[in-house]
Amino acid sequence: MMVLVAGPYRSGTDDDPARMAANLERLESVTLALFDAGHLPVIGEWIALPLMRRAGSLAVGDEIYRRYAYPVAHRLLEQCQAVVRLAGASKGADEDVRRAGELGIPVYTDVRELLG
Repeated sequence: MMVLVAGPYRSGTDDDPARMAANLERLESVTLALFDAGHLPVIGEWIALPLMRRAGSLAVGDEIYRRYAYPVAHRLLEQCQAVVRLAGASKGADEDVRRAGELGIPVYTDVRELLG
């Protein structure tokens, strides 16, 4: 399955690049196990961040950032067969879970459920 890994990225960081990088590292920490179990893990930021840079975003949260951050995740979610929601406060991840429910996509809060 293509599995969206959702959780805090920007939330709780005060837009500190080091804290955002740490959150991305945490999201990425489950991807290898998912891949080794036969899935294709994806994280919205893997696609959104290069698009935002290419479009000319100059700061986290600027107009260009907002134009791509959540829309990328929403489009990506429509291609996924599952979501893994990592713990932690995140409006974006909560929205991913809500949209997954509308689309009938199962949401897992324990990655081990997908590891076989």
